[in-house]
Amino acid sequence: MDFNSVKEYLLNLQERIVDGLQHVDSRNFLHDSWQRPEGGGGVSCVMEEGNVLERGGVNFSHVTGDRLPPSASANRAELAGRGFEAAGISLVLHPRNPYAPTVHMNLRCFMAHQVGEAPTWWFGGGMDLTPYYGFEEDAQHFHRTCRDALAPFGAELHPRFKTWCDEYFYLKHRKEPRGVGGIFFDDFNEPGFEQSFAMIKSVGDHFLKAYLPILQRRIHTPYTERERDFQAYRRGRYVEFNLVYDRGTLFGLQSGGRTESILMSLPPVVKWRYDWRPQAGSPEARLYSDFLTGRDWLA
Repeated sequence: MDFNSVKEYLLNLQERIVDGLQHVDSRNFLHDSWQRPEGGGGVSCVMEEGNVLERGGVNFSHVTGDRLPPSASANRAELAGRGFEAAGISLVLHPRNPYAPTVHMNLRCFMAHQVGEAPTWWFGGGMDLTPYYGFEEDAQHFHRTCRDALAPFGAELHPRFKTWCDEYFYLKHRKEPRGVGGIFFDDFNEPGFEQSFAMIKSVGDHFLKAYLPILQRRIHTPYTERERDFQAYRRGRYVEFNLVYDRGTLFGLQSGGRTESILMSLPPVVKWRYDWRPQAGSPEARLYSDFLTGRDWLA
């Protein structure tokens, strides 16, 4: 396997995504390079208080260590305690306009090694969409683009990764999905390194195609404080998932990653209320009844 090729691709992808977002926002991202004392480092590209993005981060990291953190070996108990090398790109975008959805993407490559044995490697990642006010055409476009990214690698991958995403981005304590899903996969190495890497590249290359048309369609929609208030309430679900369940957040914290870069995924304005319910028949209620359902958007 060629780990350097993975790093080069992810850094190039970070640059392309940042350029595309800057074109829409008309403001530049802050580029912040950092080093990790235990080994490795990264580049965090962050925008706060942009014209379109209230907060957005597109982060690259490459870390090495003597022992895999528990979150990375949770599904591979036999690898616990091995040395590791990991490279990844992680992004979360929180637009200011409540009609524009939050989006997340993560792509990563892990390699676990032990003296005298061949290294064990795998890829993981995906992308998912979290609207506050749902639009069928947005959900359909996002899922269609995810399907197109996977299509060259087998028709079975999209339904498999779509279901995986629905199950992973689910708040068990709330009994509801985080959003309308997308695709998610982990521990992926079945077709060999070259084909696995090619699939990862296809997913990454389809991100802007999946999200920018939705963002550009919604950012000029008029809104009031009512919509902003509901957006802040629903953002609370995003925070709950990231801090309680998200393996990427746990890996970053457990591996001694850079806290500022890890927690840039959290939205800047959030609200919680006690036992709140949307008014029946309202646009807010429709998010729950029509969108947070794990439905097949391409049926």
